[in-house]
Amino acid sequence: MATSILSIGQSALAAAQVGINTTGHNIANAATPGYNRQIVVQGAAQAQNFGFGFLGQGVDVSSVTRVYNEFLGNQVQTAQTTKSGLDSYYAQIRQIDNLLADPTTGLSTAMQEFFAGLQDVSTSPTSIPARQSALSTAESLATRFQSLSGRLEEIERSLNGQIQSSVSDINTLGSQIALLNDAIGKAERASGQPPNDLLDQRDQLLLELNKQIKVTVVEQGSEYNVFIGNGQPLVVGTTSSMLVNVASPTNPEKIEVAFRASNGNLVPLAQSALSGGELGGLLDFRTQSLEQAQNALGRVAIGLAATFNAQHQSGYGLDGSTGNAFFTAGAPVVGEHGSNTGNAVIGAAISSPTALTTSDYRLQYDGTNYTVTRLSDNTATTFASFPQTVDGVTLSLASGAAAAGDSFLIRPTVNGASGFGVAITDPAKLAAAGVAGAVGDNSNALLLAGLQTSRILGNSTLTYQDAYSQLVSQVGNKTRELDVTSSAAAKMLTEATLTLQNESGVNLDEEAANLLRYQQAYQAAGKVMQIASELFDVLLSIGR
Repeated sequence: MATSILSIGQSALAAAQVGINTTGHNIANAATPGYNRQIVVQGAAQAQNFGFGFLGQGVDVSSVTRVYNEFLGNQVQTAQTTKSGLDSYYAQIRQIDNLLADPTTGLSTAMQEFFAGLQDVSTSPTSIPARQSALSTAESLATRFQSLSGRLEEIERSLNGQIQSSVSDINTLGSQIALLNDAIGKAERASGQPPNDLLDQRDQLLLELNKQIKVTVVEQGSEYNVFIGNGQPLVVGTTSSMLVNVASPTNPEKIEVAFRASNGNLVPLAQSALSGGELGGLLDFRTQSLEQAQNALGRVAIGLAATFNAQHQSGYGLDGSTGNAFFTAGAPVVGEHGSNTGNAVIGAAISSPTALTTSDYRLQYDGTNYTVTRLSDNTATTFASFPQTVDGVTLSLASGAAAAGDSFLIRPTVNGASGFGVAITDPAKLAAAGVAGAVGDNSNALLLAGLQTSRILGNSTLTYQDAYSQLVSQVGNKTRELDVTSSAAAKMLTEATLTLQNESGVNLDEEAANLLRYQQAYQAAGKVMQIASELFDVLLSIGR
């Protein structure tokens, strides 16, 4: 009987020690990211029948498990990927918003000063200083266009770097999750018990992965299979796949993302397959805001240059010259898809600047017909031969022939602002007169100045300033929208995290109480063993 009591005391002492160790581990990791508190699962040992009844044989510690609610964990991950995507988008678009709306960097002030200079010329059409001043304001306007375009290009280059960094982080996290899948599986097979700290580490990596991109997790035994996009497997068991940065097939300066399949082939991923997280936010910003801003700014530049030139070329300078272009602007860009098998060279020229939109276009050939699609709303136009005019852009076949399946990306206005410049340097060539040799004639200068308030762009619905203000307004509204939604997403993430922590996190007050409870249990178990030892000594003394 003394031996039985000693065994019971030993089991109680061991259970109390496990409890103290577990509680201490919880306290030590109270501030560890992703840590979930652990608890001791114990039960009464199998009782023994002594004839007069069953006597207990102490306690068995069956497991140490973590307190983790998978449903709440999924909510945190979903909230995290939403917030990261919005934060990423917001951080980028704020740069454009500040750039366009700032009077010292924006276009509005320079445009007003330019037309004010033309008004001065109309007042004193023979004044060389007035003409020189007008040319100076034109140069300032050109510098402002080029500066804005250059800054947008800098943002685009920076964006490429951030996309590359995000892809690298995704690959690293995927490989770490695969390694943990392997370690967790080995630990469970060896012990039959859950390796709690490894499970926490894997869930934390999954949360970090959701910061980068939205993922779907399918549990298979002890392993996590992680999928992105339209089902591309980033992690399957102990194997991880790779995302790869590739140049756009129609624009080498644009970084896109591809998936490296098991056979080594690269599968380009559509933007819709890369939603959520920092990467999704970056890609959304590029297509929905950055490229739109570049195109919209280019439309103002091309529209201003073309319509101003048309009026200027109809007038006469002090030297009697006529037909001189006042401004230059960038030409449309046509990108040939890298997988094209034909040798067609597609030309694009601005034929009606007033009809230009801010959209890019995709041209495809099916072997019989061409289809040009406006990417902003997917409006398609099909035709059999060139030339073909769509939204003020005339497409032509410059040389060669297309093969079935060939495609081209047409960006009519993207380089409009970067190529904007002043074409004349001689103030005498400013065509203020409407009649050759008419000294003091200012009729053309008045018409040039009047262009400021004429509704020319957008199929005669917008002035130059309206078109620019529309861009500023769109960017500003989107920035404010993201500010609000990002704040709301942050609140949702905080609430989801708090709910999870209330159930799974470490409460130091609770752990302190547990520590005291296990300490008392340990001391009581020691007392049981002491009494068992004394009883055993009594039995030995009887034998002597």
